[in-house]
Amino acid sequence: MEEMELICFKIISAVGEAKSDYISALEAAKKGEYEKAEEAIKHGEECYLNGHKQHAELITKEAGGEKTEVCLLLMHAEDQLMAAETIKLLAVELIELYKKMN
Repeated sequence: MEEMELICFKIISAVGEAKSDYISALEAAKKGEYEKAEEAIKHGEECYLNGHKQHAELITKEAGGEKTEVCLLLMHAEDQLMAAETIKLLAVELIELYKKMN
């Protein structure tokens, strides 16, 4: 496996786990389990950060003059990164709404 493919899979894996955690947090909040929801959000943030670091390394290399090969796998990894961030933002807002409703 080439280096770029490995980096892409690391991003996809990390942010995929983050997305799962954010959804779990929503499910916990829906049941009124706010402490469990907070733990899931926190774990999701840690996973997301791992993926974000991998992506930031690619950006840093390119800023330093090393060209990045753009491929479908990289686009998918970036798409998953953005989706995870969006889901987190919505999950945090919805959890706050659940708290206010209860």
